[in-house]
Amino acid sequence: MLGGVTERDSEGAHGDRTASGPLDLSLLRTFLAVHRSGSFTAAARLLSLSQPTVTAQIRALERRLERELFERQPRGVTPTRFADGLAARVAEPIDTLAAVAESGPGARTVPRPVHLAGPAEFLCVSALPALARLVEEGVRLQVTTGLTDELLDGLRAGHHDLVVSTVRPRGRTLAAVPLADEEFVLVTSPDRARRIDRGALATDGPAALHGVPMVMYADDLPIARRYWRHVFGRRLTGEASVTVPDLRGVLAVVVAGAGFSVLPRYLCRAELDAGRLVTLLEPEDPPINTAYLVRRPGVPENPHVSLVGDRLLAAAQRW
Repeated sequence: MLGGVTERDSEGAHGDRTASGPLDLSLLRTFLAVHRSGSFTAAARLLSLSQPTVTAQIRALERRLERELFERQPRGVTPTRFADGLAARVAEPIDTLAAVAESGPGARTVPRPVHLAGPAEFLCVSALPALARLVEEGVRLQVTTGLTDELLDGLRAGHHDLVVSTVRPRGRTLAAVPLADEEFVLVTSPDRARRIDRGALATDGPAALHGVPMVMYADDLPIARRYWRHVFGRRLTGEASVTVPDLRGVLAVVVAGAGFSVLPRYLCRAELDAGRLVTLLEPEDPPINTAYLVRRPGVPENPHVSLVGDRLLAAAQRW
């Protein structure tokens, strides 16, 4: 029995009969890991088990409950409605037991490093400086940068503890809270700005930028295309003269006078304040993107994960 959960309790609204006796705690723990991670492979990594062991335990639990818990998909699994209800009932007691086990006799005295992942620019400019004091207090960090989809897959698979995501993840396997809003601004160097009719840009649209080189993050111009749709109400055409897969590089090239770009305001705030960059437009409704702090549901085994998450959320109030 776990928190009063027996097989008979887990029969659900349809009243299916199951074998008598309490459910095995290890089966429930494995079930919860699969439910949260969305795959047998990811759950195996989280539990330090082999994938065949996880598969066997889930099948054993399904036989005991006489219920299918997961629908197998080409990538991972999807929980059934019954599985969602079971997870809601067992999550809190299992997490509580895990926290007790982690802090009990023989537990590690030094918490493991916190694996933090996210966009390189945001981590380096905003997130990591906010965590400096925690590092002084003994928190260890291992940082990974990359694209959001890949990082979220890594979070599901147990490779990361926290991910700063540029999109809200879908599904129940990850828990996300808004972290910060980033405003996008159209910028160039002061010398370039003097050669652009900014009045015409405001009244007639982006034709005033014809012939001015574009400095962008990627060939498909994702940030600039969004700005064009939101501010000008039209599609961006043309190709970038310079492509740099790091917004800090884009910033450096634009400051040096190579052309114009669209950048998050947080990234170029110092250059704007110092006059090394100027905004070409100040729309009343600028495009905004929300960054999310994402983690796997449940109480983390490493208490420093919560410390890092709380510090980032507190710091975001000042960004």
